[in-house]
Amino acid sequence: MLRLQGTGRSRCFPLRSARLFTRFAAVGRSALRLSPDSDSGLSSGPIQLLLSDCPPDRLRRFLRTLRLKLATAPGPGPAPFRSRLLGPRPQNFHTISPLQLENLQRGEATGAQDTTPVKRQCAQDRDQSKVSSTKGTVPRHRLQLPSPKPQLSQEQAQVLSAVLSGKSIFFTGSAGTGKSYLLKRILGSLPPKGTVVTASTGVAACHIGGTTLHAFAGIGSGKAPLAQCVALAQRPSVRQSWLSCQRLVIDEVSMVEASLFDKLEAVARAVRQQDKPFGGIQLIICGDFLQLPPVTKNNQPPQFCFQAKSWRKCIQLTMELTEVWRQRDQTFISLLQAVRLGRCTDDVTQKLKATAKHKVERDGILATRLCTHQDDVALTNERRLQLLPGQVYSFEAMDSDPDMVRTLDSQCPVSHLLQLKLGAQVMLVKNLAVSQGLVNGARGVVVGFEADGRGLPRVKFLCGVTEVVRTERWTVHGPGGQLLTRQQLPLRLAWALSIHKSQGMTLDCVEISLARVFESGQAYVALSRARSLQGLRVLDFDPSVVRCDPRVLKFYASLREQAYLNEDENDSEQENIDPDI
Repeated sequence: MLRLQGTGRSRCFPLRSARLFTRFAAVGRSALRLSPDSDSGLSSGPIQLLLSDCPPDRLRRFLRTLRLKLATAPGPGPAPFRSRLLGPRPQNFHTISPLQLENLQRGEATGAQDTTPVKRQCAQDRDQSKVSSTKGTVPRHRLQLPSPKPQLSQEQAQVLSAVLSGKSIFFTGSAGTGKSYLLKRILGSLPPKGTVVTASTGVAACHIGGTTLHAFAGIGSGKAPLAQCVALAQRPSVRQSWLSCQRLVIDEVSMVEASLFDKLEAVARAVRQQDKPFGGIQLIICGDFLQLPPVTKNNQPPQFCFQAKSWRKCIQLTMELTEVWRQRDQTFISLLQAVRLGRCTDDVTQKLKATAKHKVERDGILATRLCTHQDDVALTNERRLQLLPGQVYSFEAMDSDPDMVRTLDSQCPVSHLLQLKLGAQVMLVKNLAVSQGLVNGARGVVVGFEADGRGLPRVKFLCGVTEVVRTERWTVHGPGGQLLTRQQLPLRLAWALSIHKSQGMTLDCVEISLARVFESGQAYVALSRARSLQGLRVLDFDPSVVRCDPRVLKFYASLREQAYLNEDENDSEQENIDPDI
């Protein structure tokens, strides 16, 4: 039974008759259709229970509990209405058991995650007691609910706790320390209402289910004078977005200019008519300033976000993640840390040059070449695809608004048109089955196409899995806050990939040409995409491409110095505590 406790009374519903609607669980909304028990005093019609503005992770756990209860301990179906009228009155109190370990074990044994039939009362059941309640069954949609998530590390848990306490926070860390994973856990713990998720680039925004910072702010490129930016933000639709925002998330903040941050802070105070920093909005900012810097014109040195005049008064707490999860080889981790800080010793140079002889190809899967310029990527992929013999299979995306193809192309990791051939080198751009290795960045090769339907590709991945890849859906925010969707195969050609597009990915086998590196941190971003030193091949390595902006080094040195001072203060406080108190 499912008991709903209200103000002054509670109602019980037979859980077996529940139907779950989980399509929008990722944004904190769901629904349950329930049939009231006979002793509730209600009519026999179904009741819809609507859940909204729930922290998505908590909602998923609740729905997963219901799903396991339905699948592992279903019990008898609902009795016909006539039988319940003529039968004895049921008890008024029902014992509600929590989810037990045996439920989980029984669910694994019986395939609880598969489609399970749900019994529904048909019209004849209400009038005839002899009609079996098993008639009129319909399949329940498979619930795409994740398994319980792994525990956060201690430093990740501290960041999450600070966010939930309402502090404006900037958390950083080197590549592979789980910044993106932690950010998604944070978003799963916050109510969707009042939480605005943004990133500095469209692709980064798509990865976390948000919009670009410029699109949310509604001030265009942000180059206009402050008075004009405020006027643009005062437009009704944009103004409402600013007023309803309680928590603003900004990912990949390293590519946000200081001048833009200061303008956004001033716009927030003006539109919201509050003198508090950023108009009283809680900031949750993530990124690594030692990776890609802001894009500038005319070779002007970039002004980083931490150099903004309003940075210090807006950020209450700064925390750095130090535990690396992407790579497991301590030698490779130490090498990457040296490159991140712009230190290219003879030992680092020797190890990177030695990778030029690595044979990273395996099972027909070639290494993905990371390039500094997007035009090199397009030419390489097109040429290699044309050289393959055989038929071209074209897959066109289904977009919610055909007029917004350019917007979707800029924000989605997949293109509107995907062309494949047998033997094409491809990369997965969405997590499909993490436990099997089918994750964002997984490399594979097309080994066949289905004979019927759309001729979907069958891909052999480096992790050992061969899978027919089907369409997935991406949702992005367009101009004016409208939701745009694209359905396309989660694949892209992978002979070559730009360093900018690879940010946030983990690549199984990668080949890097650093001859045309033009930005500080670009070499580090490219090298840190590799999962291991054995899966990395560096061509024409030159130690001069490893460089870091001294202003960023100074900023991180001050962070670590402050962290050490805080630790010393905590230790002193512990020493001064009287153990007898």
